[in-house]
Amino acid sequence: MVHVYNCHPFAAQRIVSAEQEPGLVCCGGGALFVVSAGGCKIEAFDLQREESPVICRFSCAGTVLSLQHSAVGDYLVTIEEKNNATYLRAYTNWRYQAVEKTRVGVRLLGHLLRGSSFRGAPKEQMEIIEIPLFEPPLCVACCSLTGDLLVGSAKSLVVFSLKRQTLSEQLSVLDFERVLILHIQGWSPSQVAFCAGYLALQTELEVLVIKLVQQQKSAQTAEENALLPVDIMVETSLEDDAEMKKDGFSPLHEQEDFFVFPKHQEMLGSEAQHCGITLVPECTAMDSESRGETTVVYVLFRRFAPDFFQGCSVEETRLHSLQLHPIFTGKQEESSISRCGDPDCMFVFFSLPNTGYMYSLKSSVELVSTYQYPEKAHQAVLSDQFLYVITRNALQCFTVRCSAVAARVQDPYIDTTMKACPPFSMEVCALRIQLFIGLKVLCQDGDHIVLLTAADVDSKENTERPARKNTSRKSSVCKSTEAPDSAHGWNLYVISSVSTLQLYREIVEYSKRYEQSNPCSQSCVHLLSEAHLLLRSALLKLQNGPAEEKQELLEAFQESCAHLGDCFSRFDKKDCHLALPYYKMSGLTVTDVIQRNVSMSGVSSGYGRGFIFFLKHSLYEETVEELSKDVADKVLEIFSVAEPAQLPHVVCCSSMLNADPDGAGALLEQLEASGAPSITLALCRASLALRTGDRHTYSQQMERHAEMLQVYGFIEEPRLLLHGRGVGLMPTLLAQQLRDSQDGLLVAALVALHENSRISLEDAHLFFQELCKDRLEPDSSPQLLVDFWESLLVASSRESTIQELLFRLVSVYISRITCSHPSGCKALKTADDLINSCSHYGMLYPWVSILTPNLYHDQQEDLLKLQSLLCGPTLQVSSILPLLEPLSDSDDPGLSVHVLCSTKLGQHEDSIHRLLDRCPQAIIPYAQHQLHHHTLCLWWQKLFPEVCDRIRKTGNDNTILLSALKETLIVAARELTPLEFLDLLPDDGTAHFFLPHLLECCQ
Repeated sequence: MVHVYNCHPFAAQRIVSAEQEPGLVCCGGGALFVVSAGGCKIEAFDLQREESPVICRFSCAGTVLSLQHSAVGDYLVTIEEKNNATYLRAYTNWRYQAVEKTRVGVRLLGHLLRGSSFRGAPKEQMEIIEIPLFEPPLCVACCSLTGDLLVGSAKSLVVFSLKRQTLSEQLSVLDFERVLILHIQGWSPSQVAFCAGYLALQTELEVLVIKLVQQQKSAQTAEENALLPVDIMVETSLEDDAEMKKDGFSPLHEQEDFFVFPKHQEMLGSEAQHCGITLVPECTAMDSESRGETTVVYVLFRRFAPDFFQGCSVEETRLHSLQLHPIFTGKQEESSISRCGDPDCMFVFFSLPNTGYMYSLKSSVELVSTYQYPEKAHQAVLSDQFLYVITRNALQCFTVRCSAVAARVQDPYIDTTMKACPPFSMEVCALRIQLFIGLKVLCQDGDHIVLLTAADVDSKENTERPARKNTSRKSSVCKSTEAPDSAHGWNLYVISSVSTLQLYREIVEYSKRYEQSNPCSQSCVHLLSEAHLLLRSALLKLQNGPAEEKQELLEAFQESCAHLGDCFSRFDKKDCHLALPYYKMSGLTVTDVIQRNVSMSGVSSGYGRGFIFFLKHSLYEETVEELSKDVADKVLEIFSVAEPAQLPHVVCCSSMLNADPDGAGALLEQLEASGAPSITLALCRASLALRTGDRHTYSQQMERHAEMLQVYGFIEEPRLLLHGRGVGLMPTLLAQQLRDSQDGLLVAALVALHENSRISLEDAHLFFQELCKDRLEPDSSPQLLVDFWESLLVASSRESTIQELLFRLVSVYISRITCSHPSGCKALKTADDLINSCSHYGMLYPWVSILTPNLYHDQQEDLLKLQSLLCGPTLQVSSILPLLEPLSDSDDPGLSVHVLCSTKLGQHEDSIHRLLDRCPQAIIPYAQHQLHHHTLCLWWQKLFPEVCDRIRKTGNDNTILLSALKETLIVAARELTPLEFLDLLPDDGTAHFFLPHLLECCQ
């Protein structure tokens, strides 16, 4: 379905004073090119000037059958006929024919004129480039981005690359190079389109879109292709012919006395390769080796069954107006001949007499829009903002969905709660149907539409009737300043488009009519969506445009978002949620939105679901500005009417701090009286009581539920404890009260919030830092924060979180152990509590207690916790080695930590040295606990020699070492044979010292 509105996209029209009746017309580069009816002369008119004066006139070598202009290179390409032969020619530097510049150079493609031909004024002459072809050209197309040329013939497609050849410092000329030939099997295109590597081909009832992809050619593939190119082509051709005959693919063909027509078919993406059309690429470029291999990727195929309804004949039921249209969403670099960026979106348009189709080709291939024409269309032209269509007596202007597709490519936040855009599946509309007489040709360039009309002399009576009808109808097109020549029945019209802002304002005014009759009318939303897409399209075109014009468009864009937000805010339909992203994009504050909606609605009439949806999300996202007292009270009133159950959550929002606490408390009391009490409601009432200084009510509400249940209440509403204002999290008044009176509940609540993904570890860190900043603690990490880490370590099961917590706790423990002043803050959990409740804290090794000195109580607890972590199974010692630098092993706390780390890393020899040096009484308990299995040999290989050596140096009066030696000998004698044991004894004459023990062991 196509909506029809009566807007005015056309600003004015003027008549071009061509000398002879036009045969062909095209425009581009700000110029209009008219081929005389005889077909041998071209006139160029300036579209940018008011009267469209003649730029130049020049003759052609033959009769022009087709004419195309390329903006890149500013050249004309023609298909001409002379002496029953068809030629392809390109006209460059045609503007030099304007003022007495009559010199014309003719040359073949690739043959540059050198020497004396360019002396004098080398650039001031037009050049005609003859482009030789193996087959007569049927159709031609120019790439709008690179200026490359595509020529369609009966059995092939030829791609020519546009180049700028530099002949000297002052002289450079345009030239073409034939770079690729695509051989087509059994299919002849009637029209082609070419843009950024995409090729679109069209016959009477079939459309094929492919893309040329450059790939590096491997040596093996090149050898295989060189060996069997003919066989592959022949086999493929035979298979395709058989497939076409099987499916009835070929154009309508005669079998006896019957006509067989192909069935309707649509193939998107990779499915299109099964369409039965074979294209074999042949690279002919000079640098083909460096360019690599060209691969044909099938993108889209569509075949139509002929439609004979409404009296159409076979000749009238055929496709026309094939066009590829690119869209850039980022900053487009200046166009150059050699290279241009890949467009972000690519569209293809083609049309039947009564229906037009537009597909998107990038990312996913899909049908974007279908256009139903009220009568048979002769020609259609697609632009960024509109689709222009001409019928016999009307110029029609349809909206397009290019900007809706581009918006989704450009911005990943489209179609979220952050941003929105009307869907590209939205039905198109006809903004204007402008009447003319005898429309023949349509072309478009920038803001100008060119029409060629030729009145049918035989039906003068029929043409006068629509002319009289047109004069009585209000028209948006200004009357021509020059009366048409009554001597001939043709005219060339140049119609100027209105500015985007002017058309936008008209559409907005138009939508207000529907809004007055039905505030929730779908037509109102449809019109505002059309206006929004117009502005999006204009902003895409003006990415590198003037700053002032772009600023005006941005302001209008925000205004259109506000209008759409107003519409959706009144809706009670499924798409009412769109009020949120549109209001966000409008730049309006929440206060502005509330005032707009309050003026449109009221308590009696109720508020729309879209507005309530916007208000809830805006308040809960913590990004709203702090509301004034009047506005905050109004918000409470709105929710008390629309959604009373949301009142506890609304009251907890940081933007509602200025609301009247007594009034809010009264509303919560009414809510509790009307339904079952909830934990969140009780906590909210306690929070309000703190704000009013009512300690009795606070205590009463806090005592209604156990602490464990209150934790669930905080999970449901975290804003009772913290507000996300600015860059950090701010603790609430209730959180400050719990810090002083119920710190265990506060820590448990934050642990529950983290485990339920309501707060991150870093945000919790910032929260406790802010909460305890007034407490004078020498340590940089407040005790409540350490309590939170310890409690979270008990509760968490995520490995990444556990390792992060272990690292932070070890850092704090070491910092506190090395601190000379105790913090004086009591921890929630002692070392014994953590050992008994958390698997990451291990039981202390027996020998560790011998190394543990008597410290201050707090330092003693921190040392025990650190030792317990080192004795546990989880801590990765290698990750905390940099933290041990401040902790020296010269004192007893540092010694125990360093020996534990060395032991966990398997460095037992280093631990034995440290213990023998600093605490020999711990060496045997250490060896008994640690030296087992693969480390058992250290008893006699490392410990026995070390003890003997130290006894020898200190004398026999060292009872600790002698006792250690005895225990070492017991283990060695038990594990070794007598001969092995005897070999261990020193050979320095002291063997008699070991003989009694040796005899005892041998018994």
